[in-house]
Formats: sequence, structure tokens, C-alpha cells
Amino acid sequence: MVSPDTAMQLLQDHGLWLLAPVAIIEGPIATVIAGYLGHLGFLNLYVAFVVVVLADLVGDTLFYWLGARGIGWISPRWRARLGLHEQRLADIARHYKTQGGRTLVIGKLTHSLGMVALVAAGVARMRFWPFLGYNLVATIPKSGLFLLLGYSLGYAYKQVNAWIFWLSLVPLAALGLYLLFRYLSRKKPLD
Repeated sequence: MVSPDTAMQLLQDHGLWLLAPVAIIEGPIATVIAGYLGHLGFLNLYVAFVVVVLADLVGDTLFYWLGARGIGWISPRWRARLGLHEQRLADIARHYKTQGGRTLVIGKLTHSLGMVALVAAGVARMRFWPFLGYNLVATIPKSGLFLLLGYSLGYAYKQVNAWIFWLSLVPLAALGLYLLFRYLSRKKPLD
């Protein structure tokens, strides 16, 4: 992980040359910092926007590839331990065939659930071009929002990074509570 201070220094020193790799690794905060550096005149905001959108799509593609290829690297024993039995994999594939776009957009916009949605799309073998299209639809407003946030509040990029972290936990906690309640409701009551 790249710290916000390191990202700030790298982007300030090297500009757009390092924006793409840093944005692939640390997308949101790199985008906020790019917005701030655009405000200060170090970066062209329009070019930075294109770079962060493309970098985000490259990162999404890497997670997709991990899901598509990585499942084969897991032994059947570990797949069973992870609950990735044939029926579950078939259910995931069916879900992504009918509702994959919605799942990807929600996952990308909630940020914390995005990685799971991207890897699951690869596991489901969702068609790649629709996968990329849905991610583009979600990435454009998300990247624009983070650039705007950086442009207006970028001087507080460390605090913005903390906000991103804490706000990302909200959907993750909600999912955890949902899964916990679902699990508890399936348990048979003791007699």
C-alpha cells in the first residue's frame, strides 16, 4: 500500500507519468490527490480524469482475471472449505448472467464491496466486454466525484483518506450484519 503522503510526493514530482500506476494501486486517494494537484496547477484535470478512469478499469480487469484464472489454482479441498462447491459456482454464474451489471455497479459505487464483485464476475465467467462496460458506467461518476473532492478539499487529503476508509466500512458492515442474521435465521431453535 502507498501512503497518502508518498502518493502526494510521487504525483507532485512525476505528474501524470506515475498517476496511472499509483491509481491502479490506490485509486480513490490517488484520484483525490490528482484533483488537488490539478487545483494547484501541477496536473491537467481533464487528462488526469482520463488517466484515473483507465487505471481504474485496468485494476478492475486484474481482479476479473484473478477470479477467472485464480479459481483453478485453488485445490478442490480448499474450494470446499471456502464454500465454492459446484452448485455455488453455478449460482454465481447464473446471477452474473442476469444481474451482473447491477452487482458490478453497486459494488463499484460502495467501494468496499467492489473487489468481491469484480472477482466474482471473473469466477462467473461474465462476458468481458459487458463487464468492462458496466465498470466504465460506474467508474466515470466515481472518478469524477473523487477528482472534484480533491479539487475542493484536497488540502486535507489525509483526512479525506480517513473518510474514504470509514465510509467504505459502512456497506461492508451492513453486508456482515445481513449475512449474520441470515445465518442465525437458518439455525434450528433448540428444544
